[in-house]
Parts: sequence; C-alpha cells; structure tokens
Amino acid sequence: MYFAVDQELCIGCGACMGTCPEVFEVLDGISNVTINPVPVEYQEDAISAEDGCPVGAISHE
Repeated sequence: MYFAVDQELCIGCGACMGTCPEVFEVLDGISNVTINPVPVEYQEDAISAEDGCPVGAISHE
C-alpha cells in the first residue's frame, strides 16, 4: 500500500505524525511520507492518520 500527502493541501498540523510516526513526518511545515510502500504492520495506523487529517491531504492506493 502506497501513501501520499498532497503538499498543496497539507497545513502541517502534525496529526498524521502523532498517529503514525513510522510513516509520516513534518518537515518545514509540510507532512511527508517517510516509507513507501508502507509495511503491513503500519498500514492500519497510516489509514487512521489519513482518516484523521483535518484537510484530507493524505491518500493511499
């Protein structure tokens, strides 16, 4: 499973990093995916981070 952050939508709030720090980090005020594809053991937390993004900037395929 691959995750992406829409850099135009991201507000850098860090909610994703708080939910799944193994996959997301905030650099220079914008969230980034640190590992793709996301390992199975982190996918549930990464989806929770996607669901919790206040601006809907995270997606997966």
